[in-house]
Amino acid sequence: MVLRRISRRFAAVAAAVALLFLYHVFSLQSSLPQRPSARASTSSADSDIKYAGEPSTGCPPLSGIEDILVVMKTGVTEARQKVPVHFKTTLRCIPHYVIYSDFEEEIEGVKIHDALSTIDPDVKMRVQDFDIYNRIAGKGREGLEQQDFADEDNTNFGKPNNPGWKLDKWKFLPMAQEALKYKPDAKWFVFIEADTYPSWPTLLAWLAKFDQRQPFYLGTETQIAETIFAHGGSGFMLSNPALTKASDQYEKRRAELDDYTDGHWAGDCVLGKVLADAGVNLHFSWPILQNSNLGELDEFTTELYRHPWCYIAVALHHLTSDQIEDLWKFEQKRWHEKNKHILLHSDLFREIIYPEIASSPTRLNWDNLAGEEQPFATSFEDCREICDAQKNCVQFSFRDNTCFTGGNPRLGNPHRNAASGWFSSRIRTMMDKKGLCRAPEFGKTS
Repeated sequence: MVLRRISRRFAAVAAAVALLFLYHVFSLQSSLPQRPSARASTSSADSDIKYAGEPSTGCPPLSGIEDILVVMKTGVTEARQKVPVHFKTTLRCIPHYVIYSDFEEEIEGVKIHDALSTIDPDVKMRVQDFDIYNRIAGKGREGLEQQDFADEDNTNFGKPNNPGWKLDKWKFLPMAQEALKYKPDAKWFVFIEADTYPSWPTLLAWLAKFDQRQPFYLGTETQIAETIFAHGGSGFMLSNPALTKASDQYEKRRAELDDYTDGHWAGDCVLGKVLADAGVNLHFSWPILQNSNLGELDEFTTELYRHPWCYIAVALHHLTSDQIEDLWKFEQKRWHEKNKHILLHSDLFREIIYPEIASSPTRLNWDNLAGEEQPFATSFEDCREICDAQKNCVQFSFRDNTCFTGGNPRLGNPHRNAASGWFSSRIRTMMDKKGLCRAPEFGKTS
């Protein structure tokens, strides 16, 4: 779901439409499907085997990584489940990284920093968002309650009944300021979350095209009211001058920004507003940075201002630990066996998504996210026949006793009340028509 030079007025209108679409799409959450076997049964799509072969433990060439500080954000209710996998995968080859949470502790010998330690104590005492923080500050993890782990579906206003989610918005500004203090000589600060997968060689190739001496703020465009900001879970990047400007704003306006944060619900939006106030506007980066996992990606979409196929794929979001490890192994094998460093969206489709579809073109307990409702189908076979009769239909899903079809292939996710199918030969034709990319698309870099 990530600008050619046309008139500025037309570009602004197109971007605004895209922002509205993207914001609603970004509320969708689901899990990346486990990798099924090459001969997966049509009665089950929950196979859980790993990619064949173990990659070498060596690190790929990462030119420029020494000038980057990777900043990971997490929380006490998820850190022990989501952070450890990164130590053996995405953070293993990173010389400079720091992890911020709402609770200071050690995980596998790595210090997890309290991002909220510098917040005004009066704010912590009077704002209800800090109830969970104050509890664990006094009792440690023993202070956690069952309700702290309760989850809910993400909405257009986040997860207002989740204590950890409500506290999370307070981390962005102090975390950004502390990251600058942690490595003041870093040229770039790369912010990710514990369920984000970054492709480091691809990211470094992208950042190399920007002048890090200028104030750059790179991220997937999202909008709340008048504020355009980078979606936090997709990952975002700040050059040193940009982060310095944000830190200066926070230092000068702490009381005002604490009140603003208290009245808001999205911390990434708060940070985006502070940057905009400092004169640092967002550099639109979709589809390079994604708030989607592999199952949700639509690599053939032509509805937005960019077509993903030949664009670089820097980050995916909403991943489990196993899925992060699988993607890391996938990239390691590409590097060792094919000397491939840059990851494109077309690579994701050709090398992962399409083989998954072709190996099991009919799946029970699965939803491939087809979205065009067909009201006259009363069964899975009816749904298949309707799709087959439409020459542009490549996938169908019969979920909750309703048929849906689609003209763009997506892998989808497990679903108890769904069965899905694809016409893999039609998808292969679409893929062949797209062809190989002559060069990676990096988007605008100035």
